[in-house]
Amino acid sequence: MNYEFRDDEFWKQIPAWKDVTREEFGDHKWQLKNSVTKVAKIADMFDGTLPAELIADIEEGQVQTPMNVRITPYIFALIDWSNPYKDPLLKQFLPLGSQFLPNHPYHMDDSLHEDVDSPVPLLTHRYPDKVLFLPTTVCPVYCSYCTRSRLVGGTTDTKNKETYGANVKNWEPAFEYLRNHPEVEDVVISGGDAFMLKASLIKILGETLLDIPNIRRIRFATKGVAIFPQKILTDEDWMEALTDVHKKAVSMGKAAVIHTHFSSPNEITKWSQLAMDRLHGMGMIVRNQAVLQEGVNNSYEEMHKLVKQLSYINIQPYYVYQHDMVPGCEHFRTTVGEACRLESKIRGTTAGFNMPLIICDLPEGGGKRPIHSYFYYDEEIGISAWRAPLVKEGKVFYYYDPIVKLKPEIQDKWNDETLRDQMVEDFKKKAAEVMEAKDAYEKEVLKDSGVAEQA
Repeated sequence: MNYEFRDDEFWKQIPAWKDVTREEFGDHKWQLKNSVTKVAKIADMFDGTLPAELIADIEEGQVQTPMNVRITPYIFALIDWSNPYKDPLLKQFLPLGSQFLPNHPYHMDDSLHEDVDSPVPLLTHRYPDKVLFLPTTVCPVYCSYCTRSRLVGGTTDTKNKETYGANVKNWEPAFEYLRNHPEVEDVVISGGDAFMLKASLIKILGETLLDIPNIRRIRFATKGVAIFPQKILTDEDWMEALTDVHKKAVSMGKAAVIHTHFSSPNEITKWSQLAMDRLHGMGMIVRNQAVLQEGVNNSYEEMHKLVKQLSYINIQPYYVYQHDMVPGCEHFRTTVGEACRLESKIRGTTAGFNMPLIICDLPEGGGKRPIHSYFYYDEEIGISAWRAPLVKEGKVFYYYDPIVKLKPEIQDKWNDETLRDQMVEDFKKKAAEVMEAKDAYEKEVLKDSGVAEQA
């Protein structure tokens, strides 16, 4: 495995940045100021050397995507512009119109029911002891595969949004809810992205949560380590605030950690390593949550390389998500069967604590389940059935594979509404029979073992 990470002046391949020094490129303020936010600007940045058909394809992509464009210069310059149609970074952050596929018939804006499971604004409470807190919808980059495209990234041609920035006054109902629910111990701070919270807000948010007696763990969810490491290296005020929160947590016997989001080994450079050296040096635990994406990381070679290189720079591979069934993302999705085979192949190739768990975050709020834990799966028609008894008791959840991955004759059925409805109904009947048989078997096994009587 190669651990010599890229350290050349790769940004100088962009004509507009050919005179930018390493010091300038490494400054977080320069990165934000020069973020790419307009497709029209891209052609100018290359002095007209990009093929006209590529520019047109990028423009068409922006018509179809639910996300606006925002890319840090760091990521923009790491794109292989000599082979853009195969580049995993361009696919994630600058979608091409030619890559889009029709949405699945069962796609949902809020696939995970985060809004449905929200007891007060900005808070999702699904698991008994954990909540998701969304203090902002602003990010340093906008990912084309974002599960919160209904909220994040501003209004686009395909989606009207009521986005919001950080406002402490709006946080108080969430704080009060947590004070009144002592069963909650774990808070994930996401959004949006915690990297876009001012230093003063990081401190207010972190310290307020830690001062709530029942809160034991807070996680700052940010893609920033992956796409904007310069902030960790040069934004001293922000790092001082993060350090203060981390120290306070340790002094209280609690935990404040970072969950970041590398999806491709192409995102890892010497800048990443230096940023992690600083975080690791202050004792900050950093874990990674990737999204499984077609043409980005769904091969054994790419996923294994990602896992090994993250581990080397002291980022613990934690989760790899089966892609959510949100709009504008069908070209990213893989099948449950593919994910299962990838998980089986990669497991055992490194230490267990550095082996990510591939999971399916179930549609309609079933929560995160290991990819092999469906109770029934018909891979031919691309439907899997799942349960989450202690999350939503009695409910069955269904995940649907991308239609384009199925056999032509099955695709024809999916594209015929009458045949589709019958196929889905037949599957659900069969799943119910399988579930009933499994429950009966498990009840009998428990009875025979005496566990039921002991319980």
